[in-house]
Amino acid sequence: MDDRAGFDASNNKRNLYTVVGVTLGLLCILQAVLNISLRLAFYGDESKRKLNTIDDYTHQGWLYFNQSVYYISSVENSWQDSRDDCLQRGADLIIVNSKEEHEFTRLFRQSFWIGLSDTETEGTWKWVDGTLLRQSFWFAGEPNSYQGKNEDCGDTKFFVFENSWNDEECDWKHFWICEKMMAS
Repeated sequence: MDDRAGFDASNNKRNLYTVVGVTLGLLCILQAVLNISLRLAFYGDESKRKLNTIDDYTHQGWLYFNQSVYYISSVENSWQDSRDDCLQRGADLIIVNSKEEHEFTRLFRQSFWIGLSDTETEGTWKWVDGTLLRQSFWFAGEPNSYQGKNEDCGDTKFFVFENSWNDEECDWKHFWICEKMMAS
């Protein structure tokens, strides 16, 4: 009788371990399913928010190109006032990061302020985010501080040419392009 009682106790323990093991396994599977579901829901909502944001900007007249939205001004202003307007819009003057983006600015066929200046140190051109100018699209002979003028701000004056940038007096009035990068 003792053997049978020991066998039953051993069998009960084994059954208990089996139930506990199966339960833990099912909980792990349930956790994995929940993690995947939540990730899909989160990333799906994030993509939807991004599309809604781009859609919202384009409905306000902004243009979408290569992971950024661009506001093209309809009035002219000084470089600093143009930049202030961009900042109020949650953007900044455009930083031209590639030939494709440069070509994009040329499509509008007019002069625009861009986010480039050498106001801190003459001859050291920096973007509005503080990065040094690496790739440039200066028109022939530019930048030149023409006739000794204090031309510390960049614009796209010679837009009909492949290299269209010009240095200009910052108080001149130009249209401008704001750029807001969209989260990728």
